[in-house]
Amino acid sequence: MTYSVKEIFLTLQGEGRQMGRVAVFCRFTGCNLWSGREEDREIARCNFCDTDFVGTDGVGGGRFASAQLLAQAIQRCWGESRPGQAWVVLTGGEPLLQVDELLINALHEIGFLVALETNGTIVAPPGIDWICVSPKGQEILKQTVGHELKLVFPQNHVDPERFEKLAFDHFLIQPMDGPQQADNLRQAINYCLSHPQWQLSLQTHKLMGIP
Repeated sequence: MTYSVKEIFLTLQGEGRQMGRVAVFCRFTGCNLWSGREEDREIARCNFCDTDFVGTDGVGGGRFASAQLLAQAIQRCWGESRPGQAWVVLTGGEPLLQVDELLINALHEIGFLVALETNGTIVAPPGIDWICVSPKGQEILKQTVGHELKLVFPQNHVDPERFEKLAFDHFLIQPMDGPQQADNLRQAINYCLSHPQWQLSLQTHKLMGIP
């Protein structure tokens, strides 16, 4: 299988329960809820995405002809002398359009723990060490088990209570970015205060000015 990757870069995890952790981000091209092109945003099933996942022209991006070649590129980004547990976040777009057991196994073989950020509309293959599901609109969740459910908030016609009985270890509310971000933050804070099962997640990488 050939893997199409927008970018591979070293950074600090900016949001969620792993916030602040050193990680290689591997961003795959493509998504099943939006083309990634602005002219299609209004008709997209997810129209508030703030990520560029179109093409393979980002730093470290490209087409990789095998799982081993992609794993090696991720390893080079981490660096051979960097101490600590190697950690990679497979993201997108929607990474599960491409991520498979071959890639997960190849990453495990070179010592990585593998995290995944997905919209939950595709079932994840076995072996992933940390699964973060971020539901989008009225889309049906097929990945209903994981480590964290991170809900961008508020979304039209989406009640967080819909997800509370799912088998996740952590439930996070993240204010939607954009022109109404300040009001969305207030709403998210108030929701967490009245629903303690949920914790607030902020996009700290934007506050720090890092990728």
